Amino acid sequence: MPDETFALHQLVARDRRYPIEAYFFVRDALSYAADSMELSNQYHHESEIHESAEEHHLTGQQLCEAIREFAVNQFGYMARIVLKNWGIQSTNGFGDIVYNMIEIGLMKKSDQDQKSHFDDVYEFEAAFDDRFQICNSLAKRRV
Repeated sequence: MPDETFALHQLVARDRRYPIEAYFFVRDALSYAADSMELSNQYHHESEIHESAEEHHLTGQQLCEAIREFAVNQFGYMARIVLKNWGIQSTNGFGDIVYNMIEIGLMKKSDQDQKSHFDDVYEFEAAFDDRFQICNSLAKRRV
């Protein structure tokens, strides 16, 4: 999607808080949410995402949860580190990205949506780190 990529490059040049990879990640997480929540049979094209988003709308909180699941699926125990590397350290960052994409027409919102719906939906440490336990199998054998 050359137009989408061009628009995102312009956006990132204007708002340098998050790299373009973070925008692509959030876009892909929206597609993941639609697929995992069975909002549509199958689609990966932007215009189809917009059509489905209008028919089956996700709240900010639901999108944050889908982003969390997608991040864990994509990056495992490194999810929080990857997001931090992109400058995202709370769910507020997801809201910034989503609303930037809304501003340039790559995502849509309903009349009820507010950027504040992304504020502090969950704590990153609990959401990304607590589910993984690193253990030393050699230490367990010695005990």
